[in-house]
Amino acid sequence: MKKTAVIVAFCFAFVAGGALAERVHDWHDLDEVHKHVTEAIHEMERARAANHYDMDGHGAKAEEHLRAAEHELDAAVRSARRE
Repeated sequence: MKKTAVIVAFCFAFVAGGALAERVHDWHDLDEVHKHVTEAIHEMERARAANHYDMDGHGAKAEEHLRAAEHELDAAVRSARRE
């Protein structure tokens, strides 16, 4: 019973958040974040090269996540510019 109540409350909060959320009108903040993530990718590349790319796979995974974030931010900026 408690699980069901928690799930229903979560779903309600999710739907309410979507209904009340405002559109992003200022894409400049997103663009700045995109630039910072791009800089972080370059820093990660330098760090991995300095460590001969051997960080037990964690460096590669972190770089992969940064590239995914960069891709999503780029898409978000393009979407916000169109609106």
